[in-house]
Amino acid sequence: MTFKISAALLLLMATQALAGEPISTRFNADPSPHVFNGKVYLYATDDASNSGKYWDSTSWRLYTSNDLKTWRDDGAFLDVTVFKWARPDAKAWAPEAAYRNGKYYFYAPVGGDKIGVAVADNPAGPFKDARSDALIDKARDANAGDEPIDPQVLIDDDGQAYLTFGTRVPKIVKLNADMTSLAGPIENLVIKGFPADDPKKKYGEAPFLHKHKGLYYFSFSTGWPGQIVYATSKTPMGPYTYRGVIFDYLKISTNHQAILTFKGKPWFFYHDNLLPGGGDHKRSISIAPLRYNRDGTIREVKVKP
Repeated sequence: MTFKISAALLLLMATQALAGEPISTRFNADPSPHVFNGKVYLYATDDASNSGKYWDSTSWRLYTSNDLKTWRDDGAFLDVTVFKWARPDAKAWAPEAAYRNGKYYFYAPVGGDKIGVAVADNPAGPFKDARSDALIDKARDANAGDEPIDPQVLIDDDGQAYLTFGTRVPKIVKLNADMTSLAGPIENLVIKGFPADDPKKKYGEAPFLHKHKGLYYFSFSTGWPGQIVYATSKTPMGPYTYRGVIFDYLKISTNHQAILTFKGKPWFFYHDNLLPGGGDHKRSISIAPLRYNRDGTIREVKVKP
Protein backbone atom coordinates (compact mmCIF):
# COMPACT_ATOMS: atom_id res chain seq x y z
CA MET A 1 0.00 0.00 0.00
CA THR A 2 1.26 3.50 -0.82
CA PHE A 3 0.14 6.86 0.49
CA LYS A 4 -0.19 10.12 -1.46
CA ILE A 5 -0.03 13.65 -0.12
CA SER A 6 -0.77 16.91 -1.93
CA ALA A 7 2.02 19.25 -3.01
CA ALA A 8 0.43 22.15 -1.13
CA LEU A 9 0.35 20.18 2.11
CA LEU A 10 3.94 19.08 1.62
CA LEU A 11 5.04 22.70 1.46
CA LEU A 12 3.13 23.52 4.61
CA MET A 13 4.81 20.60 6.34
CA ALA A 14 8.33 21.79 5.47
CA THR A 15 10.24 22.46 8.69
CA GLN A 16 13.37 24.41 9.56
CA ALA A 17 15.61 22.17 11.71
CA LEU A 18 18.63 23.10 13.83
CA ALA A 19 20.83 20.99 16.13
CA GLY A 20 18.80 19.81 19.08
CA GLU A 21 15.51 20.64 17.39
CA PRO A 22 13.07 18.31 15.60
CA ILE A 23 13.11 18.16 11.81
CA SER A 24 9.31 17.91 11.75
CA THR A 25 6.25 18.75 13.80
CA ARG A 26 5.24 15.11 13.37
CA PHE A 27 6.58 12.36 15.63
CA ASN A 28 9.21 10.18 13.90
CA ALA A 29 12.17 8.04 14.91
CA ASP A 30 14.98 5.66 13.91
CA PRO A 31 16.66 7.84 11.25
CA SER A 32 18.09 6.30 8.08
CA PRO A 33 19.54 9.22 6.06
CA HIS A 34 21.03 8.90 2.57
CA VAL A 35 22.28 11.21 -0.17
CA PHE A 36 20.72 10.28 -3.50
CA ASN A 37 21.32 12.53 -6.51
CA GLY A 38 22.57 15.34 -4.29
CA LYS A 39 19.48 15.34 -2.09
CA VAL A 40 19.04 13.92 1.42
CA TYR A 41 16.38 11.24 1.83
CA LEU A 42 15.61 10.41 5.44
CA TYR A 43 13.61 7.20 6.00
CA ALA A 44 12.01 6.86 9.42
CA THR A 45 9.71 4.97 11.72
CA ASP A 46 6.36 6.78 11.99
CA ASP A 47 5.75 7.36 15.70
CA ALA A 48 2.78 9.61 14.97
CA SER A 49 0.72 6.64 13.84
CA ASN A 50 1.49 4.31 16.74
CA SER A 51 -0.72 3.75 19.79
CA GLY A 52 1.49 5.77 22.11
CA LYS A 53 1.83 2.68 24.29
CA TYR A 54 4.18 0.70 22.03
CA TRP A 55 6.13 1.01 18.77
CA ASP A 56 3.27 -0.51 16.81
CA SER A 57 2.97 1.65 13.70
CA THR A 58 2.65 -0.25 10.42
CA SER A 59 4.11 2.29 7.98
CA TRP A 60 7.36 4.11 7.25
CA ARG A 61 7.74 7.80 6.50
CA LEU A 62 10.06 9.81 4.26
CA TYR A 63 11.55 13.28 4.75
CA THR A 64 13.71 15.11 2.21
CA SER A 65 16.06 18.08 2.31
CA ASN A 66 18.46 19.93 0.05
CA ASP A 67 20.41 21.56 2.88
CA LEU A 68 19.74 19.69 6.19
CA LYS A 69 17.94 22.81 7.44
CA THR A 70 14.62 22.81 5.66
CA TRP A 71 12.87 19.44 5.65
CA ARG A 72 9.82 18.33 3.69
CA ASP A 73 7.53 15.60 4.91
CA ASP A 74 6.97 13.38 1.88
CA GLY A 75 4.42 11.26 3.68
CA ALA A 76 3.96 7.60 4.56
CA PHE A 77 5.29 6.20 1.30
CA LEU A 78 5.11 2.52 2.27
CA ASP A 79 3.54 0.14 4.76
CA VAL A 80 3.97 -3.50 5.70
CA THR A 81 1.26 -4.69 3.29
CA VAL A 82 3.80 -4.37 0.44
CA PHE A 83 5.08 -7.69 1.79
CA LYS A 84 2.33 -10.24 1.12
CA TRP A 85 4.04 -12.71 3.48
CA ALA A 86 3.71 -10.30 6.42
CA ARG A 87 0.77 -9.85 8.74
CA PRO A 88 -1.04 -6.60 7.81
CA ASP A 89 -0.76 -5.42 11.42
CA ALA A 90 2.93 -6.31 11.76
CA LYS A 91 5.11 -3.67 13.39
CA ALA A 92 7.17 -1.45 11.08
CA TRP A 93 10.40 -0.64 12.89
CA ALA A 94 13.74 1.07 12.10
CA PRO A 95 14.29 1.00 8.31
CA GLU A 96 17.28 1.26 5.98
CA ALA A 97 17.87 2.07 2.31
CA ALA A 98 20.63 1.61 -0.26
CA TYR A 99 21.32 2.37 -3.92
CA ARG A 100 22.96 0.08 -6.44
CA ASN A 101 22.84 -0.56 -10.19
CA GLY A 102 20.19 2.06 -10.82
CA LYS A 103 17.83 0.67 -8.17
CA TYR A 104 16.87 1.76 -4.66
CA TYR A 105 16.51 -0.88 -1.98
CA PHE A 106 14.49 -0.51 1.21
CA TYR A 107 15.25 -2.86 4.12
CA ALA A 108 12.30 -3.21 6.43
CA PRO A 109 12.12 -4.95 9.82
CA VAL A 110 8.63 -6.46 9.94
CA GLY A 111 6.96 -7.79 13.08
CA GLY A 112 10.18 -8.04 15.09
CA ASP A 113 11.20 -11.40 13.57
CA LYS A 114 11.81 -10.74 9.86
CA ILE A 115 13.55 -8.28 7.57
CA GLY A 116 12.03 -7.68 4.14
CA VAL A 117 13.56 -5.90 1.17
CA ALA A 118 11.66 -3.81 -1.36
CA VAL A 119 12.94 -2.22 -4.57
CA ALA A 120 12.10 0.89 -6.60
CA ASP A 121 13.38 2.96 -9.51
CA ASN A 122 13.06 6.14 -7.45
CA PRO A 123 14.19 6.78 -3.85
CA ALA A 124 10.64 7.85 -2.96
CA GLY A 125 9.09 4.78 -4.55
CA PRO A 126 6.79 3.24 -5.46
CA PHE A 127 8.47 0.23 -3.87
CA LYS A 128 7.57 -3.40 -4.46
CA ASP A 129 8.66 -6.57 -2.70
CA ALA A 130 12.00 -7.66 -4.19
CA ARG A 131 11.43 -11.27 -3.10
CA SER A 132 8.52 -13.56 -2.33
CA ASP A 133 9.71 -14.04 1.24
CA ALA A 134 11.80 -12.29 3.89
CA LEU A 135 15.51 -11.59 3.40
CA ILE A 136 16.11 -12.51 7.05
CA ASP A 137 13.72 -14.78 8.91
CA LYS A 138 14.25 -15.79 12.55
CA ALA A 139 12.34 -19.04 12.03
CA ARG A 140 14.31 -19.97 8.90
CA ASP A 141 17.83 -18.62 9.11
CA ALA A 142 20.60 -19.94 11.34
CA ASN A 143 22.03 -17.35 13.76
CA ALA A 144 19.40 -14.70 12.95
CA GLY A 145 19.27 -13.87 16.67
CA ASP A 146 16.47 -13.08 19.08
CA GLU A 147 15.22 -10.09 17.09
CA PRO A 148 16.40 -9.55 13.52
CA ILE A 149 15.62 -5.82 13.48
CA ASP A 150 17.42 -2.51 12.84
CA PRO A 151 18.95 -3.40 9.44
CA GLN A 152 21.76 -1.21 8.14
CA VAL A 153 23.79 -1.52 4.95
CA LEU A 154 27.33 -0.51 4.04
CA ILE A 155 28.51 -0.86 0.44
CA ASP A 156 32.30 -0.88 0.64
CA ASP A 157 34.70 0.68 -1.84
CA ASP A 158 35.25 -2.69 -3.52
CA GLY A 159 31.52 -3.10 -4.10
CA GLN A 160 30.89 -5.68 -1.40
CA ALA A 161 27.72 -4.93 0.57
CA TYR A 162 27.35 -5.75 4.27
CA LEU A 163 24.13 -5.95 6.27
CA THR A 164 24.24 -5.47 10.04
CA PHE A 165 21.22 -5.99 12.28
CA GLY A 166 19.97 -7.40 15.56
CA THR A 167 19.49 -6.84 19.26
CA ARG A 168 21.68 -7.97 22.17
CA VAL A 169 24.13 -9.73 19.84
CA PRO A 170 25.12 -7.78 16.72
CA LYS A 171 24.91 -9.67 13.42
CA ILE A 172 26.69 -9.09 10.12
CA VAL A 173 26.28 -10.82 6.76
CA LYS A 174 27.49 -10.17 3.24
CA LEU A 175 24.93 -9.39 0.54
CA ASN A 176 25.15 -10.51 -3.06
CA ALA A 177 25.41 -7.86 -5.78
CA ASP A 178 21.65 -8.13 -6.32
CA MET A 179 21.21 -6.64 -2.80
CA THR A 180 18.30 -9.01 -2.19
CA SER A 181 20.06 -12.23 -1.15
CA LEU A 182 22.71 -13.31 1.34
CA ALA A 183 26.24 -14.07 0.13
CA GLY A 184 27.24 -16.15 3.13
CA PRO A 185 26.32 -17.16 6.67
CA ILE A 186 25.08 -14.72 9.29
CA GLU A 187 27.94 -14.09 11.72
CA ASN A 188 28.21 -12.48 15.12
CA LEU A 189 29.99 -9.14 14.95
CA VAL A 190 32.62 -9.30 17.69
CA ILE A 191 33.37 -6.24 19.83
CA LYS A 192 36.38 -6.37 22.16
CA GLY A 193 37.67 -4.09 24.88
CA PHE A 194 34.52 -2.98 26.68
CA PRO A 195 35.44 -1.25 29.98
CA ALA A 196 35.64 -4.01 32.60
CA ASP A 197 34.37 -1.66 35.32
CA ASP A 198 31.19 -0.66 33.45
CA PRO A 199 28.66 -3.48 32.98
CA LYS A 200 26.38 -1.08 31.08
CA LYS A 201 28.84 -0.96 28.18
CA LYS A 202 27.47 -3.71 26.00
CA TYR A 203 25.74 -4.04 22.67
CA GLY A 204 21.98 -3.43 22.76
CA GLU A 205 20.62 -2.44 19.34
CA ALA A 206 20.82 0.19 16.55
CA PRO A 207 23.90 -1.09 14.67
CA PHE A 208 25.48 1.37 12.25
CA LEU A 209 28.57 0.66 10.16
CA HIS A 210 30.42 3.40 8.29
CA LYS A 211 33.89 4.02 6.92
CA HIS A 212 36.14 7.03 7.46
CA LYS A 213 39.66 7.38 6.06
CA GLY A 214 40.05 3.64 5.58
CA LEU A 215 38.86 2.69 9.08
CA TYR A 216 35.55 0.95 9.82
CA TYR A 217 33.40 2.41 12.59
CA PHE A 218 30.65 0.38 14.24
CA SER A 219 28.34 2.49 16.42
CA PHE A 220 25.37 1.23 18.41
CA SER A 221 23.12 1.75 21.42
CA THR A 222 24.10 0.01 24.65
CA GLY A 223 20.52 -0.80 25.65
CA TRP A 224 17.25 0.54 27.04
CA PRO A 225 18.07 3.29 27.85
CA GLY A 226 21.45 3.37 26.19
CA GLN A 227 24.38 5.47 25.18
CA ILE A 228 25.59 5.57 21.60
CA VAL A 229 29.11 4.17 21.63
CA TYR A 230 31.47 2.98 18.92
CA ALA A 231 34.20 0.52 18.05
CA THR A 232 36.64 0.39 15.13
CA SER A 233 38.27 -2.22 12.92
CA LYS A 234 40.54 -2.39 9.89
CA THR A 235 38.16 -4.87 8.25
CA PRO A 236 34.35 -4.66 7.89
CA MET A 237 33.73 -8.12 9.40
CA GLY A 238 35.82 -7.27 12.46
CA PRO A 239 36.66 -7.99 15.19
CA TYR A 240 36.05 -4.45 16.46
CA THR A 241 37.67 -2.68 19.40
CA TYR A 242 35.64 -0.43 21.70
CA ARG A 243 36.68 3.22 21.46
CA GLY A 244 34.25 5.35 23.45
CA VAL A 245 30.98 7.29 23.71
CA ILE A 246 29.50 9.33 20.87
CA PHE A 247 26.19 10.34 22.47
CA ASP A 248 25.00 10.14 26.07
CA TYR A 249 21.84 8.66 27.57
CA LEU A 250 18.51 10.29 26.75
CA LYS A 251 15.46 10.68 28.96
CA ILE A 252 13.60 8.16 26.78
CA SER A 253 14.00 4.41 26.63
CA THR A 254 15.68 4.18 23.21
CA ASN A 255 18.65 5.75 21.48
CA HIS A 256 19.12 5.26 17.73
CA GLN A 257 21.69 6.97 15.53
CA ALA A 258 22.92 7.31 11.97
CA ILE A 259 25.93 9.08 10.49
CA LEU A 260 25.85 10.84 7.12
CA THR A 261 28.42 12.83 5.18
CA PHE A 262 26.75 15.60 3.21
CA LYS A 263 28.68 18.12 1.12
CA GLY A 264 31.92 17.01 2.73
CA LYS A 265 30.76 17.34 6.35
CA PRO A 266 29.74 14.51 8.71
CA TRP A 267 26.43 14.71 10.58
CA PHE A 268 24.94 12.78 13.47
CA PHE A 269 21.24 11.85 13.30
CA TYR A 270 19.33 10.72 16.38
CA HIS A 271 15.90 10.81 17.98
CA ASP A 272 14.76 12.28 21.31
CA ASN A 273 11.77 13.63 23.20
CA LEU A 274 11.58 17.01 21.47
CA LEU A 275 7.89 17.78 20.83
CA PRO A 276 5.00 18.43 23.23
CA GLY A 277 3.38 15.14 24.15
CA GLY A 278 6.51 13.22 23.24
CA GLY A 279 8.14 10.40 25.14
CA ASP A 280 9.31 6.80 24.86
CA HIS A 281 6.90 6.00 22.03
CA LYS A 282 6.51 9.47 20.53
CA ARG A 283 9.99 10.48 19.46
CA SER A 284 11.45 13.12 17.15
CA ILE A 285 14.47 13.05 14.83
CA SER A 286 17.14 15.72 15.05
CA ILE A 287 20.67 16.24 13.72
CA ALA A 288 23.96 17.64 15.00
CA PRO A 289 27.49 18.08 13.61
CA LEU A 290 29.86 15.14 14.02
CA ARG A 291 33.58 15.74 14.50
CA TYR A 292 36.62 13.47 14.32
CA ASN A 293 39.83 14.08 16.22
CA ARG A 294 43.17 13.91 14.40
CA ASP A 295 43.75 10.37 15.68
CA GLY A 296 40.48 9.20 14.16
CA THR A 297 38.48 9.07 17.38
CA ILE A 298 35.03 10.65 17.42
CA ARG A 299 34.23 13.58 19.69
CA GLU A 300 31.19 13.13 21.90
CA VAL A 301 28.17 14.89 20.40
CA LYS A 302 26.60 17.47 22.70
CA VAL A 303 23.22 19.10 22.04
CA LYS A 304 21.13 21.51 24.03
CA PRO A 305 18.83 19.85 26.60
